[in-house]
Amino acid sequence: MTVYAKIDSPLGELLLVGERSATAPGGIALTALSVPGQRGGVTVRPEWTEDACAFVAIIVQLRAYFAGVETRFDIEFTSSGTDFQQRAWRALEEIPYGVTATYGEITARIGAPRERTRAVAAAIGANPLLVVRPCHRVIAAGGALTGYSGGLERKQRLLELEQVLLPV
Repeated sequence: MTVYAKIDSPLGELLLVGERSATAPGGIALTALSVPGQRGGVTVRPEWTEDACAFVAIIVQLRAYFAGVETRFDIEFTSSGTDFQQRAWRALEEIPYGVTATYGEITARIGAPRERTRAVAAAIGANPLLVVRPCHRVIAAGGALTGYSGGLERKQRLLELEQVLLPV
């Protein structure tokens, strides 16, 4: 059964989508976290059940992150991407709070040839778990903010929250 909740955040309304899980804290494994207008973001489906209480453990962690108290998440989530996407997404999970990596660095970390950097960027752009899986920490080689499906202004807000100093 798919459940969802909407919460306010410094990025605007967040849509949390999850599936029941016997092993997840709070009993919900997160399947998607989207913002309004997100490129490729999920939208509520009629067969889903709204249940904000199911997401309490996740919401507590998100609020702590936005308050600058927490720097990492302990959230069970599911992933349904291709093997290539999964490799790129695992590399995102290894980028520490307050640190950035370039698309080229992620390409190298997953063992893909340099000419696959655009494919890596596309895989990162397909990340269904904004904020939790920190695709906002990936920047262009010259330090430019590029390629955030939630919008560049949100990417900048997240990096500012994490006190990331970008090249001027």
